[in-house]
Amino acid sequence: MTVVLKLGGSVITDKQAVEVVDQTTLRSLAEAVAAAGVPLVIVHGGGSFGHHRAAAHDVSTTTGTTDATVIASIHGAMQRLNTIVIDQLHTAGVPAVPMAPIGFAHRAAQADLHVATAPIAVAVERGFVPVCYGDVILDADVGATILSGDRLVTAIAQRLDAERIGLCGDVPGVLDADGAVIERITSYDAVADSIRGTAVTDVTGGMAAKVREMLAVGRPVRIFGPTALPGFLAGEAVGTLIDGAG
Repeated sequence: MTVVLKLGGSVITDKQAVEVVDQTTLRSLAEAVAAAGVPLVIVHGGGSFGHHRAAAHDVSTTTGTTDATVIASIHGAMQRLNTIVIDQLHTAGVPAVPMAPIGFAHRAAQADLHVATAPIAVAVERGFVPVCYGDVILDADVGATILSGDRLVTAIAQRLDAERIGLCGDVPGVLDADGAVIERITSYDAVADSIRGTAVTDVTGGMAAKVREMLAVGRPVRIFGPTALPGFLAGEAVGTLIDGAG
């Protein structure tokens, strides 16, 4: 069974800057992955790379573009970040291989998402760690739209029947209005009024969208901060548990 791990753009980059990587945190996360030695699929967010490019051209998960230069600009930014993540994982001894969603995912008519996960499954079977990311993908209705890292996580986890799903971000879990970690979420309505939003550029909806997406997975998901990654990989109960199945 595979573990799907999302490394949030907010934790591996400085989202208030433009294309700035937090090398210290990224190195620490890569070392934790290497030490765990568990079968993984890694998805990383866009952070200060993809989000700023997409926002500048008004491209989101629902608002599209038909400009090929814009598509290339957004994708190129994500490729640059992916290369940095891959390099850091290699330095830590992780057999990471890049996989670009623009080549294996698309939206058909009426935003019906299709994700071809067979190459990812083959990579895991061969002992590699596929590293995907939030990306711009072709969209039959509007040209191209954003596929968020969170949505990609749910698609991969469901198709690969992932044993565990973890989202590592810049906060220790889902925070309520007072800044305290919410231990367990089984319904969005129960926490909608208390979930803290985000003050930085994010074209994929921030924490509220993340919670809704993870509730739809139909299996338990953990949201936690970077210091809790070793614990999550060891199977410990860290951060916030999101369980749409109740």
